[in-house]
Amino acid sequence: MTKRETNGRAETTTKRQTANDDLGTKPIGRLAVSLAIPAVVAQACNAAYTIVDRLFLAHIPGAGDLAMTGVGVCFPITLAVSAFAMLVGMGGGPLASIELGRGDQGKAERYLGTSVAAIVVISIVLSVLIQLFKTPILVLFGASDATLPYAVDFLTVYLSGTLFVQLALGLNTFITAQGKALVAMGSVLIGALSSLALDPLFIFALGMGVRGAALANVVAQAMSAAWVIRFLTSPRSIIRLRAGSIRLTRLLGPMLFLGVSPFIMQITESVIQVVFNASLQRYGGDSYVGAMTIMTSLMQLIFVFSQGISQGVQPIIGYNYGAGLYTRVRCAYSGTMVVQVAINCTMTTLLAIFPGPVASLFTSDTAIIDVVTRTLPYFVCGMGVFGIQNVVQCAFVGMGQAKPSLFLAIFRKLILLVPLALVLPRLGLGTTGVFIAEPISDATSAIVAGLLFAWYARRLLMGTDGTAGRSRQPL
Repeated sequence: MTKRETNGRAETTTKRQTANDDLGTKPIGRLAVSLAIPAVVAQACNAAYTIVDRLFLAHIPGAGDLAMTGVGVCFPITLAVSAFAMLVGMGGGPLASIELGRGDQGKAERYLGTSVAAIVVISIVLSVLIQLFKTPILVLFGASDATLPYAVDFLTVYLSGTLFVQLALGLNTFITAQGKALVAMGSVLIGALSSLALDPLFIFALGMGVRGAALANVVAQAMSAAWVIRFLTSPRSIIRLRAGSIRLTRLLGPMLFLGVSPFIMQITESVIQVVFNASLQRYGGDSYVGAMTIMTSLMQLIFVFSQGISQGVQPIIGYNYGAGLYTRVRCAYSGTMVVQVAINCTMTTLLAIFPGPVASLFTSDTAIIDVVTRTLPYFVCGMGVFGIQNVVQCAFVGMGQAKPSLFLAIFRKLILLVPLALVLPRLGLGTTGVFIAEPISDATSAIVAGLLFAWYARRLLMGTDGTAGRSRQPL
C-alpha cells in the first residue's frame, strides 16, 4: 500500500468518525438546534427574498399590482422546477446519510454523482418544454389579458437559470446529509441576499421591471450553485463530488423512489396554486388572484420554520436509523414534533390577528387588501397542525420509507385539497370555498399522519438500539 493510499484511508476514517461524533453521539437537543437553526435562518432568508421581491414588484410605477399578480401566476411553474430538484436531492441526500451511518462512504458519493447527472438532464428537458409552451400554460394557470405580458416576461428570463436552481436546491441536501448545516445555510444565504441586492438595481435602476426580478433570481441561483459545487468538490466534504462519478447509474431508481414523496409534496403545491388561481380568476377576478399571491407569500413565513427544522433534523434521523440507534430516532422525532406545532400555532395566530396591516405592505389597492383581510384568518388556521404531517414525512424520508411518505403527500393535496378547492366553490361557496379548502385539508391530514407514524414506529423503532423492531427494510 502506497503512502498516498494510506493517507487517503486515514482521511476517510477521520471523516467517518467526525460524522459519527456529530450525528450519532452528541445529545439530540443540542445537535438538533445546531443543525436546525442554520436551516431555519437559510429558509427565513429565502422567504424574505420572496416577500421583498413581490414588494418591489408591487411598487413598479404604473404597473405594480398587475406585475405582482403576473409573477404570482408564474409561481406554480417555479414550484415545479423546485420539485424536480427535490425529486433528486431529497431522494439521494437521505440515502447518502444512511450509507454514512452504515460506514459506506463510497456508495454515498455514488449517490451524489448520480444526482448531478440526473439534475443536468432534467434541467435541460424542463427548460425547453416550458419555453415552448409557456403562453398557453400561463393562460391555463390563471393569467388574464392584463397580467399575461408580465408573466411571460418573467418566465422567459427565469427559465434560463433552471440548471442553477436545480443544482443549488438538489445538491444542498448532500451538504445537510453530512451534518454541515452552516455550509448549507451559506448556500441559501448567498442566493437570497444576492437577489435582495440585485432586485432594486435591475427592476428600478436599469428599468427592467419584471425581467429584472427574474434576472436577479438567475444570477443569485448561479452564485448559490457555485458555492454548493465548490464545497462538495473540496476536501472539507465527507461526501465528495468526483468527475468520474457523474453519470446515471442504477442508484437512480431508489433515489427517485424515495424522492417521489417530497417531489409530489412540491409538485402538487404547484397544482394547488393552479387550481386556486384558476378558480379565483373565474369566481373573483384579478383582485382575488393578487390576494392569493400575497397570502402564499405570507404562508412562506410558516413554511420557513417547518421546512428549516425538518431539514436540520432529517440527517439526525437518517444517520441514527442507519446505525441502529432507535432511541435517538424516537427522541429526535418527538422533540421536533413539539417544537414545530408550537411555532406553527404562534405564527398562524399572528397572521390571523393582523391581516389588514400585513396586506397593506404589499399594495395600496383597497380591493386586494379587503380580500386578504376577510380571508387570511381562516385560510391559515389549519397551519397550526400542519407541522404534524411535515415532521412525520421528514421522519419517513429520513428512514428511507418511501411508501408511507408518498401516501401522505398524495392524501393531503390530491385526495383532499384539490377536490375540495374545485368542488366547494361549485356548491355555492364561491371564492370562500377555495379559501376554506386549505384548513380542512391541513387538519384532516395531520390526524392521519400522526396515526400512520404511530403504526409504522411499532414496526421499525420498537427494538433496542442496534436491533430492529420487525424490519429495517424500506416498506
